[in-house]
Amino acid sequence: MFTAVRATLRPNAVASKRCFSSLSVQLKQAGGGKIMTPKAAIADIPVGAKVMVGGFGLCGVPRTLLDEVVKRPELKDLDVYSNNLGTPGRGVGLLAREGRVRSITGSFLGGNREFGDQFFRGEVQLNLCPQGTFAERIRAGAAGIPAFYTPTGYGTAVHKGELVLKYEKKEGEEAKPVLISKPRESRRFGNRDFILEEAIYGDYALIHARKADEAGNLIFHSTARNFNDPMARNARVTIAEVEEIVPVGSISSDEVHLPSIFVDRIVKAELPLEVEKVCLSKPEGDATELTKRDIIAKRAAAELSDGMYVNLGVGMPNLVPSYLSKDVDVYVHTENGLLGVGPYPSKEEDVHTDIINAGKESITERPDAAAFDAVASFDIVRGGHLDVTMLGALQVTANGDLANYMIPGKFATGMGGAMDLVSNPDNTRVIVLTEHVDKTGKPKVVQNTELPLTGVRCVSTIITDLAVFNVDREKGGLTLVELQPGVTLEEVKAKTGADFKVAL
Repeated sequence: MFTAVRATLRPNAVASKRCFSSLSVQLKQAGGGKIMTPKAAIADIPVGAKVMVGGFGLCGVPRTLLDEVVKRPELKDLDVYSNNLGTPGRGVGLLAREGRVRSITGSFLGGNREFGDQFFRGEVQLNLCPQGTFAERIRAGAAGIPAFYTPTGYGTAVHKGELVLKYEKKEGEEAKPVLISKPRESRRFGNRDFILEEAIYGDYALIHARKADEAGNLIFHSTARNFNDPMARNARVTIAEVEEIVPVGSISSDEVHLPSIFVDRIVKAELPLEVEKVCLSKPEGDATELTKRDIIAKRAAAELSDGMYVNLGVGMPNLVPSYLSKDVDVYVHTENGLLGVGPYPSKEEDVHTDIINAGKESITERPDAAAFDAVASFDIVRGGHLDVTMLGALQVTANGDLANYMIPGKFATGMGGAMDLVSNPDNTRVIVLTEHVDKTGKPKVVQNTELPLTGVRCVSTIITDLAVFNVDREKGGLTLVELQPGVTLEEVKAKTGADFKVAL
């Protein structure tokens, strides 16, 4: 359990919800029911509140409500629960820039170096948590379940209690950790190891939805559903910022994603949503020279067969679909809530703020795509329903240990969903895509690593710009099964930091 995320279990959570909801009655506008102005909706959030903020990157972020929070200069020392911090001055990054955050709990900082600098200066506390675990802790709190066991993070710094939560930094001195996470209890069920995680409880949830009726029934759209849905179910007061408000009866009961019982206040969205990374597809016939990344992605595409369900991690794995054979049709899952990822949009007019991948890039949906919230997304992942997941690496070892989210002492963006994606390697094959050596020429395929682990004995195959290795996860050991075109065995031996067998 993170020291800074101790859950205060409420024996009567329903009564607590009613108590908070009574404040809504006092703030409702005459004849407006739950519908309120942004200013009125957030007027009773106190200093030091636990505030959940929906969204993934800038997708589905409640911009209007966040803007209103910033207009209250006295509203500080917030404990914020958000999967990531957007970008500097945008999304939840707006609260960080204004110095309103005391602590943040989530899985990924992304490119928000402003918050990273605040963390290293000892100004804020950072409670990093695997993305799927974060979603499940929120869901558990909403369902009255105080704790649960998960395979995610077993054997890593999360399990061992080695994450720095807060630094103390004095003028002219190196940053020194003053608060470290606590070890998790572990237990074995069947032939697998699990760790105990505790539920999260929020005071307020600021969320974004596509549509609401006047009773508070909500409909979300595509990947903008993400954490908005589970956070709305968790908090004692849920404030929904929506793009459209319709009369009761306009939404069929079959269409409702979130029932009105979870929604206390409704606000009309006044600010448009944004796309963090606009990415467009390359014109057909674009014959640029293959880079190392392209070589790796092209070879990785050969590991996929028709009808597979696959997850492609941020970065190099996202290049793989461009090299799939035309007779191979795979269903790509992106952990922010979509199964059936289509190609990048062909032109900017086709970019939609609600449809992005895990890298915050604009994408399209297949005709047979399905969208869901973050909880369901990681049910798919941890449950082993994917055939293959492909991830990048900082280092990968001879027994299949993976390190891909941080180098000690350097700015860490967070583990995101990677720990979850490698948590069920018996059912989901884990393939690592990585350059054979790093920028300094050091091997990335090694016998052992001292880097913080993403997963233990989880990798089955390693594909680099020089070679392809199979990994024996049970006994430990690498077997070289293929050389990339033009590469010699001597070169691979010279640039590999682990022993390996040869089966060419």
